[in-house]
Amino acid sequence: MAEYLLAHDLGTSGDKATLFSTEGKLVYSTVSVYETYYSHHNWVEQNAEDWWRAVCEATRELLTKSGIDAGSIRAVSFSGQMMGCLCVDRKGTPLRPAIIWADQRAQEQVKIIEERVSQREYYKIVGHRNTASYGIQKLMWVQKHEPEIYEQTYKMLNAKDYMVLKLTGKFCTDYSDGNSCGFFDLKKLSWSEELLSCSGIDMDKLPELYPSTHMAGGVTPEAARATGLAEGTPVIIGAGDGVATNVGAGSVTPGKSFCSIGTSAWITTTSEKPFLDDGMQIVTWAHMVPGLYAPNGTMQYAGGAYSWLKRTFFEKSAKISGEESTYDVMDQEAQKSPAGANGVIFLPYMLGERSPRWDPYAKGCFLGLKPENTRGDIIRSVLEGVTLNLSIILDIMRRYTDIEELTILGGGAKGKTWRKIMADIFQADLFIPQLLDEAGSMGAAVNAGVGGGIYKDYSAIDSFLHIREVQGHDPGAVSAYHTVKILYEQSYHALRDFFTFLN
Repeated sequence: MAEYLLAHDLGTSGDKATLFSTEGKLVYSTVSVYETYYSHHNWVEQNAEDWWRAVCEATRELLTKSGIDAGSIRAVSFSGQMMGCLCVDRKGTPLRPAIIWADQRAQEQVKIIEERVSQREYYKIVGHRNTASYGIQKLMWVQKHEPEIYEQTYKMLNAKDYMVLKLTGKFCTDYSDGNSCGFFDLKKLSWSEELLSCSGIDMDKLPELYPSTHMAGGVTPEAARATGLAEGTPVIIGAGDGVATNVGAGSVTPGKSFCSIGTSAWITTTSEKPFLDDGMQIVTWAHMVPGLYAPNGTMQYAGGAYSWLKRTFFEKSAKISGEESTYDVMDQEAQKSPAGANGVIFLPYMLGERSPRWDPYAKGCFLGLKPENTRGDIIRSVLEGVTLNLSIILDIMRRYTDIEELTILGGGAKGKTWRKIMADIFQADLFIPQLLDEAGSMGAAVNAGVGGGIYKDYSAIDSFLHIREVQGHDPGAVSAYHTVKILYEQSYHALRDFFTFLN
């Protein structure tokens, strides 16, 4: 009888449930959405019960539509949004809405930590900067502003951890989501007693830490009734979504790297040690693969800037024919513009910037506009601006490891012109998979197979990941983009103080 692996990828907008055969074939995939609630300018919350409803709905639809018997599913695992704070009591009942990764309310808590631990020392321990994005800073906010909730809190969990709890009754997390809480000792793979002591947070409110391959338990009778899964199906805890994507992109051995371009974008590699750069421009995650790390640089607004350009200037004006999309027309026009976009420079910092700037006040702007510039120049400048920012992240990583090839994921990998621009600016060959949007799910599925004893190790991803195209780079483009990159860097630094003034 055929056997299968079930992956749940809990994103910001919904849960994607994907069923794979143990041979690596995608059988069926479906998405169940949930709401995000915005308030107070920078509060962003979700209801944890909506996550559970989505998992139940998606699992039932997947089983019904695929016709697969639930008993043939060998294991379930997760990829999930990171850097959250869900407070639950001893029964596992949520005590308040989950404060998710995008929430920035804990600014005061960041300052409290900075008074006790320098940014540099914090970075050395955690592999990340001390910011309001992380889980413990958010729990500190709960402790101050909702003390009755804090006192009732038995454990703080992330999204996938709550799903594991609902399926098995066990409170636990993996190293990558522990890392996303912000008070995690990256080298010891444990909660940092030093950081917790200066936060005022009780360590017993944090879940037990395990490798991503840890089997939390089997699906309980109650969870089986709710989801349609077979009672006792092994549940492997999985990892945060960015780290699960490492595995899905084939980045499971040192030096294997990838770039994912969606609304945001990031470059990640795999290493045997954390990359702790002097400028603290990149971060390092605990990898899904035991014993390895995932150095990473994430920019805030990448494909989002390109979508903004399309929506604002080209949605109704592009001449569309046949099966062409607006993006196809934009891609063709960008192709007519030379490297450097005839002198137009675009800074893509429309939502501030994380790596490599770490500047919440940065803004997006076009520089160097002249009467002779065309639509194609504007389009190309946006593609180049996003890529140049990513190339700075790549340059930092190359101080630690050789990167000559990258797998490219996400919607940004669909445009031929953008792929060529990326290959030339990165000076790397790009590998484009058959499935551009399934890396998180594939990573979770392979993890289910490793944790469930079906696969010997993570090299099993080779059966899932199929490369359909290779985009080579032009060595001659180094000189073409050399001056452009210098001007790009100078443009940001010249405007940095002005961006702060605008705020």
